Amino acid sequence: MLAQLSFTGVDWLLILLAVGAAYVVFGIAGFGTALVAGPVLIHFMPLSRIIPLLVLLDFVAAFGNLLPSRRDVVRGELLRLLPCMAVGCTLGVVFLLHLKSDLLLLLMGLFVTAYAIYGLAVKVRPAQLSGLWAVPMGTLGGLFGALFGSGGFLYAIYLSARLQAKEQVRATQSALISCSTIVRLSLFLIAGVYADSRLLLLAVCLLPVMGLGLWVGRRLTLKLSREAFVRLVTWLVLASGLALIGRYLSG
Repeated sequence: MLAQLSFTGVDWLLILLAVGAAYVVFGIAGFGTALVAGPVLIHFMPLSRIIPLLVLLDFVAAFGNLLPSRRDVVRGELLRLLPCMAVGCTLGVVFLLHLKSDLLLLLMGLFVTAYAIYGLAVKVRPAQLSGLWAVPMGTLGGLFGALFGSGGFLYAIYLSARLQAKEQVRATQSALISCSTIVRLSLFLIAGVYADSRLLLLAVCLLPVMGLGLWVGRRLTLKLSREAFVRLVTWLVLASGLALIGRYLSG
């Protein structure tokens, strides 16, 4: 059965390590799987397959994060962001399925690098944002989520500047990521992306390492500060983004 996927033993090792590391990050930060796994997976498959693959895994992971904390979800902020997120997701899926793969490679490299530089450079987040910021943050979060697999950091910036309780921020973000995966999953289904049985088989094969990554991530939150770990990961993401840009320029 695994022979259908045409990966060597080394390929499998790299894919499993990348996905496992991505879901360790997801277990801690609640987003970022494509930022971590994408730069590795793109050596084995096009971005137009990577994002639908990670959406399937994120769908399972996000609901696992949401269920224990659903009572902390701030429904007002959720309802404010959801319509904008849905518009952004739709635009992102259209771009993902119609842009050339080499252009997507460059765009992903630029996006990942810009995100990492922002994460390392900006020390102070906005103390308070107007609710009107839900429009650009929700739309761009949905767009980046569908196009690059990770718009969660925009939701985190917005919610952190709107809500006081850390539990509310995390729970509301988990709810947004859950809704985002449902929207993207539906759009990919309509587009026929999941008619590829090899993509579904690969997702099934990666479920155990995804679950292990989530478990490790949740354990690490008890021993390591979330800020310290995310900062370390951000440096790794920056290196990955620069590598993608270099690969595009050398190709």
